[in-house]
Amino acid sequence: MREIILTVPAEFDGVQAQAFLKARGFSRRVLVRLKQSGGLTRGGALLRTVDAVHSSDEICVRLCDDSGSAEPNPLLNAPRVYEDADIVVFDKPPFMPVHPSIRHRHDTLANLFAALYPGLPFRPINRLDRNTSGLCVCAKNRYAASALSGSISKVYYAVTCGLPPGDTVDAPIGRAGDSIIERCVTPDGQRAVTHFVRVGGSDHHPLLKVTLETGRTHQIRVHMAHIGYPLCGDEMYGGDISGIARHALHCGEVSFTQPVTNETITLTSPLPADMSALLK
Repeated sequence: MREIILTVPAEFDGVQAQAFLKARGFSRRVLVRLKQSGGLTRGGALLRTVDAVHSSDEICVRLCDDSGSAEPNPLLNAPRVYEDADIVVFDKPPFMPVHPSIRHRHDTLANLFAALYPGLPFRPINRLDRNTSGLCVCAKNRYAASALSGSISKVYYAVTCGLPPGDTVDAPIGRAGDSIIERCVTPDGQRAVTHFVRVGGSDHHPLLKVTLETGRTHQIRVHMAHIGYPLCGDEMYGGDISGIARHALHCGEVSFTQPVTNETITLTSPLPADMSALLK
């Protein structure tokens, strides 16, 4: 159980508790769970979501989570680069899936999380492909998950086959035929915008710093392939696989606001050795 104490500021004096909590990032679903579990109190007394709160009130929020589901595997390794009572950030290595699947039941980040935090559900906020390395932010409770969802700034680093022109790709992305996994640029796809700038490497293997306006499946990989400069090692989208055993993509920076303390957290991860080797 996670217990959070929130002090009501003057601007929320007299409003309903639910309005104050929504402003602090609590989703409707989390508020319903708090009502059902009696998880809101003020001065030791039960607080209803429709009750008025007042300046300087101390609201106690008790978050009860469902149990976890993945099988624990303590033998896995993904360094924790940040942790507090609500959030943990892993530096995920390549070749490690985030979620279990038929082919990967015991070697995922979810299995490691289950070993480190028995009973806690696994709630990754930014999901990375199996072969994408880098920072993966995970929430330890429903409140953190709802507050962080859609609010994390991410910076990726990619090595492409050749130096792409320009600095932006704006092209809609959808499924490629009947494939469950593969994506492509298609007129009836979802809007997708990728920005990039060269920060190192050579014209043959440039290192690109990439940011996204949208978060489509395989967005960076699809967009770079679409303009004729696929990621090195990206066999699915036509990249040269001779120099690296996976697509050369790394989540190298994340930034987010800690939902309880309102502190801005910025974390970085160095470029992995296999990607660095492409730049030599």
